[in-house]
Amino acid sequence: MSADRPVGIDELLERVRAGLDRVQATEAYRAAQADEALLVDIRYAALRERDGLIPGALVVERNELEWRLDPQGSHRAPEATSHDLRVVVVCNEGYASSLAAASLRQLGIHRATDLVGGFQAWRAAGLPVSS
Repeated sequence: MSADRPVGIDELLERVRAGLDRVQATEAYRAAQADEALLVDIRYAALRERDGLIPGALVVERNELEWRLDPQGSHRAPEATSHDLRVVVVCNEGYASSLAAASLRQLGIHRATDLVGGFQAWRAAGLPVSS
């Protein structure tokens, strides 16, 4: 494949997802309940207000994600304790979260992944949601 050939978003998404161990909603729920994963909700405010929140998830706007999750960063969230932290990124439907997880991996957060189907899959699985 030529390095100068533009990559479309579908191909980029496919490449990114090939490098992630994406998780289903019930697996993410169990991991979060066992303190084995940090769920990070990157949905924008209007969607959170409309659909609710995942209890216990860290809410971080997408444009702040890397700054808040970098364990070495000066603006890191208290939860960003290590590059070994298992982070499960949640967006609305599981697309933006794949790209976000790949970005976190570039920062060295090597266990970052995302939720297949996003918040909508979480809700469809009947998992807890708060308003």
